[in-house]
Amino acid sequence: MSIAPPAGTITIVGKSVSRLGFGTMCLTGPGIWGYPADYDTALAVLREAVDTHGISHIDTADAYGPHTVEHLIREALHPYPEHVLIATKVGMARPAPGLWAPHGHPVYLRSCVEASLRRLGVERLELCYLHRIDPQVPAADQLGTLRALQDEGKIGHIGLSKVTCEDITAAGQGITVAAVQNVLNTTDHSDPALILCQSLNIPYVAYRPFDAGLLARRGVQAPLGWLFSRGEHVAAIPGTSRPEHLAQIAAAVAGRA
Repeated sequence: MSIAPPAGTITIVGKSVSRLGFGTMCLTGPGIWGYPADYDTALAVLREAVDTHGISHIDTADAYGPHTVEHLIREALHPYPEHVLIATKVGMARPAPGLWAPHGHPVYLRSCVEASLRRLGVERLELCYLHRIDPQVPAADQLGTLRALQDEGKIGHIGLSKVTCEDITAAGQGITVAAVQNVLNTTDHSDPALILCQSLNIPYVAYRPFDAGLLARRGVQAPLGWLFSRGEHVAAIPGTSRPEHLAQIAAAVAGRA
């Protein structure tokens, strides 16, 4: 029996996936570093997201751990069901727990993509975001590297993360922007890129929908309802490490089309 996609569906990279996705940053140790304290539960959360709750949009990054979550996703879900989209991100170095540094050198980006392919066990990254635009490297060089990898068949589609309208417009001169991933929630509620993406027919993927958990203290239904009412082009990728919390999140949008 098929499971109704939570919050309905959205088309991303030509695939119809659940508007409620699952962000996997929480499936690590403290400081988004190393392996989670409960390895088996992390695997269970990933499997339940897909098999129990019908979530078909899994978002990750090579920087989560670093590398930890891509390994977990492969162990939990590979071979991936045809209807599931695994999206990852490259271009963020992790010098230590809790520290993040954009790293957009073309050699680094290429090495990241090659390593993600191996960790995830795929021949092509269906959706690969540039995690951040590195201000120390020309954006055209960063995007050009991803475009070259796309031409080689190692990336299917290219997304952008934490970007402005100007970034999106400029990137569109050299690549097809498949998705934009920015912070959006009832606290950080103003992002001009939301309207731009709607006008350009670009899926807008809202990360940190509960503002690092602060908004979830009063329940998850209102923050998610607000997000999905921003437009049919909006998806959300809340994260959790607890199966019971994942069930609450999925139940909060059950029946929403």
